[in-house]
Amino acid sequence: MTSETKKTTAGLRRVNDPPILILTSLASGPKHGHWLAKDIEAFARVKLGPGALYGAITRLEEHGLIEPVYSQDRRRPYRITELGAKALAEAIAEMHQIAKVGKSRLRLALGSVS
Repeated sequence: MTSETKKTTAGLRRVNDPPILILTSLASGPKHGHWLAKDIEAFARVKLGPGALYGAITRLEEHGLIEPVYSQDRRRPYRITELGAKALAEAIAEMHQIAKVGKSRLRLALGSVS
C-alpha cells in the first residue's frame, strides 16, 4: 500500500462503511446523492440516511477520492477519482484477505464450510 493511499483508506475497513459503499457505487459511473443511495440499497441492502451519505461524500471529496461532475441539473453528480479507485481496490483486497482467513478458520473450527 502506498503512503498516499494508506492515509486515504483509513476508515475504509467495514463492508457496510458508507465510504466503501459510495466508492463501489461510483465505480460503475457518476451518480448524484439520491441515485447513490438507491444503488447502494440495491446492491448492498444498506439504507444510508442523508447525514451518513452526504457526510461521507464530503469526506471522500476532501480526501480527493471523488470529485463533482459538471451538471446543468440542480443535482450534483460525483465520480470516483483515480486515487479513489486505488483506495477502493486496496480496501477490497484487504476485505478479501480477511474473508479468506475467516473462511479457512471456520473450516478448521466447524469441519467444512463452503
